Amino acid sequence: MGMRLRALVSAVLLGGASHVMAMGGGPANAQLDRELAAVVNDPQHPLSGLSVLAIRDGKVSYQQQFGMRRLAKPEPVTAATMFRIASISKMMTTFGLMRLVEEGKVKLDTDIGQYLGFPVRNPHFPERVITLRHLLTHTSSLRDDGGYSWGTDTTLQDVLVPGGKRYGKGEMWTADAGAGDYFTYCNLAWGVIGTVMEKVSGERFDLLMKRLLLAPLGLRGGYNTSGFSPDEVADTATLYRRRTQDTEIWDTNGPWIPQVDDFGAKAPVPPAGLANYVIGTNATLFSPTGGLRISAPDMGKIMLMLINGGKHEGRQILQPDTLNAMFREYWRYDGKNGNTLNGLYHSWGLGTQRFPDDPSPYRTADTAQRTGMAAPQPLPYSRVGNRLVPDGGFSAVGHLGEAYGLISTFVVDLEGRNGMVSLIGGFGTDPDSNPGQYSAHTRAEERILSALYKRAILGKTD
Repeated sequence: MGMRLRALVSAVLLGGASHVMAMGGGPANAQLDRELAAVVNDPQHPLSGLSVLAIRDGKVSYQQQFGMRRLAKPEPVTAATMFRIASISKMMTTFGLMRLVEEGKVKLDTDIGQYLGFPVRNPHFPERVITLRHLLTHTSSLRDDGGYSWGTDTTLQDVLVPGGKRYGKGEMWTADAGAGDYFTYCNLAWGVIGTVMEKVSGERFDLLMKRLLLAPLGLRGGYNTSGFSPDEVADTATLYRRRTQDTEIWDTNGPWIPQVDDFGAKAPVPPAGLANYVIGTNATLFSPTGGLRISAPDMGKIMLMLINGGKHEGRQILQPDTLNAMFREYWRYDGKNGNTLNGLYHSWGLGTQRFPDDPSPYRTADTAQRTGMAAPQPLPYSRVGNRLVPDGGFSAVGHLGEAYGLISTFVVDLEGRNGMVSLIGGFGTDPDSNPGQYSAHTRAEERILSALYKRAILGKTD
């Protein structure tokens, strides 16, 4: 990084306190500015950019940005900066789906083949019906091994049905568990959900989500960057890593390498063949699983809508009963009924992750080996990842995301009316080289969420 760019980055990292103070945060938020700037500018583990927001008692108590949204021609992260939020998109897609449920266009426990127009069965368990509820709880028996995104030359029928041109050896179906038996996080499930949404509405997924979620809340962005306005394109962050796009080889002393959304170099283009796309055949084009671009302040609007029982500016976006159904527990790890992904997943709702607060952190032997910390005696199952803050006290629902260098967090305590949003735009070192000390998150995530909770929610200055 050149001297001029380094000076500009430092100015951006340390600036913005007047904006935060104007929100009434006082000394705690000024302290928080410095702590988050230190995380982003960590010389051993730098981040390319960060946008955060905290809500305390149903009101935004803090929002701030650090670092750069684009590095080639340095442009700072601002409140308007939109990030590709990765898997938090799944929860946003679920909000759209549940609006269709409220409209009576789809039911959660109906065979999805009835909506798609072709039979959808795991060939190893042909008697098992697969429903939207299975997809939403990651218990459908679908897997990502055969891929989860295709172009306009492919339909989901080509992928899911034996004999289809993209069926291959049937890697998308597990032989080990039928629908409802076992939790395995699955991106493909949301491609199927998005396609069902198209089929029952007759609308293209990206446009449908604008109608169902973005427009009613006055949000910018969306799932299709080729439809963005010039201002939206300019405000979309490039995601970075200090590694090449197609390898796992990191160079911590090398340059930041764009991974996706490098719109400073090349404008977004629509998927090839989009003009001839048949609605309801393959919504993976728009990545219902991870493709939403949105800003942290706009995510805060969604969080406030949830806190306020589904209302936004007096308009009922989702019914309270719908939200209760989404966020209640449908799956909990019992030691043998799912894959926790190294302790990250323990409890699940409908398209939403649950974070039950665990006051007794537990490190697996694997985590202990990576961190050099002693592991206590084994418990019935790993509890790594349950805790969002180091000393406990914050139970939440929401979702996490990770892709192309970005790591994102949306967590809200609906009863306490508190929440946090964190969007990290890129890592300068392999996140696995700096794991969390008390959770399955990276250490950078832990530091960010801990600081947000302590300063912006609890208001502590010590």
